[in-house]
Amino acid sequence: MSDAFFQPVSGMDMPRFAGVPTFMRLPLVEPDHARFKEVEIGLVGVPWDSGTTNRPGPRHGPRQLRDASTMIRAQHSVSGVRPFEAAACADVGDVCCNPADIGDTLQRVTQFYDTLLDHSIVPLTAGGDHLTSLPVLRALAKKAPLGMIHFDSHTDLFHSYFNGQMYTHGTPFRRAVEEGLLDPKRVIQIGIRGTQYDQEDLDFAKAEGIRVVKIEEFFDRGVEDVMDEARAIVGDEDTYVSYDIDFVDPTFAPGTGTPEVGGPNSFQALQVVRGLSGVHIVGADMVEVSPPFDAAGGTAYLGVSIMFELLCQMISSHSPKI
Repeated sequence: MSDAFFQPVSGMDMPRFAGVPTFMRLPLVEPDHARFKEVEIGLVGVPWDSGTTNRPGPRHGPRQLRDASTMIRAQHSVSGVRPFEAAACADVGDVCCNPADIGDTLQRVTQFYDTLLDHSIVPLTAGGDHLTSLPVLRALAKKAPLGMIHFDSHTDLFHSYFNGQMYTHGTPFRRAVEEGLLDPKRVIQIGIRGTQYDQEDLDFAKAEGIRVVKIEEFFDRGVEDVMDEARAIVGDEDTYVSYDIDFVDPTFAPGTGTPEVGGPNSFQALQVVRGLSGVHIVGADMVEVSPPFDAAGGTAYLGVSIMFELLCQMISSHSPKI
């Protein structure tokens, strides 16, 4: 794939601080664009954080991530992968979310992703809080439940919050298992840590066969060993990758609503994605980047650097229309 239309603007041609920011300086190709049907991997913004229960802000994440992503260049420094030459990648715009109605936004997100799938576009999402993953999975898992590799400091497997509120950023994967969107025996959650309300989420995980790797085990075993297990759990079937930026220690990623100390550093944050080699990725997300807590912009830049790593894995392990 070498169509010049789908190539990002080079920093050699236009300074990175100039021009209208899109994800990784790619063309903006929204669903009504004449060339939308040619897109193979679509970078999507979901500016929404109505599922947040404490410190809000991820609704502003996609805009800041776009701005930070102007620093992304064309080639992976280790693998040599040049994703923008291997597939037609584009910024396909934002989902028009409804900040006043969770149910309505859940439907809007799923409908947007249905449109992507109707055109065989593989989505790479910038959230948004972690509830964003649920309506995306509702679109992607219509035919069969997916496996999932989930990087986070929280399981997001709680039953409900605040006297029965079922849809928060702490409940998406409980709903996804209940709705048959995820095969729990093909789900692994990596990096879990922090103080707890109780054991409810972990009890649910154990009962359903979800593999939880707490941060102590992660550090004891190391990235390579843990990712070997992750690949074995999901196998070669369709898999979703969900990456909460609070997986990373807040020293390196302070711009998030629910930080937990004692996490991986920024290099380990990239290493775990490099450990996805061979996984059949049908979609991925980067969520919970919160600009109000990211004064210097370092969290957003780490977030889009991880998105570039995810993109390279999607290219290497799964070629949509190529």
